[in-house]
Amino acid sequence: MTRADFRELLEKRIVFIDGATGTELQKRGMPAGVCPEKWIIDNPWAIQELQKAYFDAGSDIVLAPTFTASRIKLAEYGLEDKLVEMNRQLVRLSREVAGDKGLVAADISMTGKQLYPLGNLMFEDLVDCYKEQVEAILQEGVDLFVVETMMSLQECRAAVLAIKETCDLPIIVSLTFNPDGKTLYGTSPDTAMIVLQSMGVDCVGMNCSTGPDAMLELVQQMAAVANIPIIVKPNAGLPELEDGKTVYKMSPDAFADACEKLYEAGAWLFGGCCGSTPEHISALVSRLKDKKQHQIEKKPMRVVTSERMNTWIDLDGPFMVIGERINPTGKKKFQASLLEGSLSMVVDFAREQEEKGANILDVNMGMNGIDEKQMMLDSIYEVTSAVDLPLCLDTSHVDVMEAALRIYPGRALINSISAEKEKMEPMLKLAKKYGAMFITLPLSGAGLPKDMEEKKEHIATVLNAAESLGLDRDAAVVDVLVQTVGAEGTAGLQCFETIEYCKNELGLPTVCGLSNISFGMPNRQFVNATYLTIAVSKGLTMAIANPSQDMLMYQAAAADTLMNKPGALEKYASLPVLSMTAGGATSGSAAGAKPETSTTSSESPVAECVIKGKKDQIVSEIQKLLDAGMEPQEIIENHLIKGINVVGDLYDKKKYFLPQLIAGANAMEVGMKHIEPLLASDSTEAKATVVIATVEGDIHDIGKNLVALMLKNYGFNVIDLGKDVPAATIIDKAVEVDADIIGLSALMTTTMMRMDDVVKLAKEKGCRAKIIIGGACINESFKDEISADGYSADAAECVKLVQNIMEKWA
Repeated sequence: MTRADFRELLEKRIVFIDGATGTELQKRGMPAGVCPEKWIIDNPWAIQELQKAYFDAGSDIVLAPTFTASRIKLAEYGLEDKLVEMNRQLVRLSREVAGDKGLVAADISMTGKQLYPLGNLMFEDLVDCYKEQVEAILQEGVDLFVVETMMSLQECRAAVLAIKETCDLPIIVSLTFNPDGKTLYGTSPDTAMIVLQSMGVDCVGMNCSTGPDAMLELVQQMAAVANIPIIVKPNAGLPELEDGKTVYKMSPDAFADACEKLYEAGAWLFGGCCGSTPEHISALVSRLKDKKQHQIEKKPMRVVTSERMNTWIDLDGPFMVIGERINPTGKKKFQASLLEGSLSMVVDFAREQEEKGANILDVNMGMNGIDEKQMMLDSIYEVTSAVDLPLCLDTSHVDVMEAALRIYPGRALINSISAEKEKMEPMLKLAKKYGAMFITLPLSGAGLPKDMEEKKEHIATVLNAAESLGLDRDAAVVDVLVQTVGAEGTAGLQCFETIEYCKNELGLPTVCGLSNISFGMPNRQFVNATYLTIAVSKGLTMAIANPSQDMLMYQAAAADTLMNKPGALEKYASLPVLSMTAGGATSGSAAGAKPETSTTSSESPVAECVIKGKKDQIVSEIQKLLDAGMEPQEIIENHLIKGINVVGDLYDKKKYFLPQLIAGANAMEVGMKHIEPLLASDSTEAKATVVIATVEGDIHDIGKNLVALMLKNYGFNVIDLGKDVPAATIIDKAVEVDADIIGLSALMTTTMMRMDDVVKLAKEKGCRAKIIIGGACINESFKDEISADGYSADAAECVKLVQNIMEKWA
């Protein structure tokens, strides 16, 4: 099936996919703890019976059971060498059932390994892993690909690139969102839609983790930015425990009722996930099959994103700043730092500019003596872990730009693409492939344009070339090409004319390198500020500048206020009062000023290293305290633990997400390893012993690993038994070490009942340990149903839970 065929099908009518596979195969005898793909191959009747039932219920598409048949997943069962054979067999089983009844989609999901820098899996290795599976699947032939149950936007991108670089079949991507409306890594539904549709995905949506009722707001968020169809595959409600078994009690009719509301919110494709049956799909089809299909009303996508934040570029909105400081040009100290291989100043510049009000951060690593490509990649890893702001990737080298775009976990802004023929088309192709916005620079190989007409010609050349490659004009921002007024008296006037032309005639936003206008002039700050005020009044959208310059930020806010832009007056009123001196403006404090928003302004350097995840600096800061005579235990209690408490608090408040939580925990771990050998023997006793494991049959351990790391950082003696651990092994170890706490994790509804096995066995064996549970499918009511002693939703909450239990027990 071609992408055009798939789009035509979607435009004609509502399309239906199948329902649950795992919970239905369990009904047919699949035991916990086995490799599902291997069991299906050994019991082909089970999947074929199920998929026939889904087609009979009205499904247009069934998913070949290749869900976890990647090399990384199969290796957990020692089956990685069977990858090609198994994927082909699994697809063949579904194709035999489908015949002419409907379509077969290959099913791809997460590997369970964390990507660098949070984990050890490199992005390109993940792309290769997915490619292996895609190539194996294509040997048997499918109609489309479904990438589903994804918790990481970056892993979605890896899977999409693997598919697109291997074939041209339609791609559906479906993510799983937590109760807070974000993925495990802090991505919202609208961010996921923006990034993936910009990369050319055919349909984006959500599945699993929740019932259809809880998906309504998430679908609405996606629909607000969607220029492609939305898919929903909810669970049949939330799981409940009944007679020792996990059951889903939402009836087919109630499921169809709730999904009808999702249709009204903007969903196009429908199916079911955990707990849904052929009866649920039949009721769904009966309810929606005669509904009129939605029509796409194209929305302009002038927006760049990080993994956790959207920044809209509004022609009539407030003036924006692209922070310029992560650029070694003219910065000797920064250059020296980069030559030493240190990225500490990169991260400091990023955080400082975010705090000062930058909207986007420019990253440029162009200097002699370093590997620009590698330094660009390393900087992207560091900056995207440290701040939420989207990035403007700044390099003139095509290979460096592609490497940067490839690993960037969002929708970037390319700086820049000129009319220079040798680079224009390759750069535009990168923008198309990776879904980036781009800055159009009105230059050609001949140099600067001689007049306004030539400047317009260069702009048109780039825009026309972009459209010929399938790029929308909404992806473009025009650089007005500022020259110094000291050398060309009409430089300012030419810029103002360019701004008005782009806004009023082309309908495009504009950007400039602000400081160029005053190059070689005395008292440059006044020229810059005056130029900026006039430019904003003409319609300038944003400038590449230093947000730490008070005059710049105040002039821009004042100009916005006088032009009555949305929110401008409130923003201006919130700025601190400046003291005007002969040397210029300096910040002061006054009524009406915003309080200090930095999370670390009152923290010690060691605590700040934990809060900001500075694992490369924390040892030196700890050593300074040791050299000054501070006791190791005091450093732990008053600096390290204080820092990790702030991290946990920010995570609770949803100001931090998984990347920042792990970065802080890793920094603290480095600090603890440095200080532990110096502790007195009587201070090394752990607060309590915790045995932790992912239960039998479940091979997911991201959450469990983070809990273990956090508990260790708080001084608990943690014994991590790993994943897929039988109940007897857990209890035997707890009894052996006289554990105070047993921590259990499960990601899947098909394995959560193994927690009940552990609780019952603990009672039989007389194990004194308190048992706490957690995981994506777990909730407080399940804790009560199996008589566990505690439940936590995440690692930060688990630390508090363990502390509370030990305090009460004491």
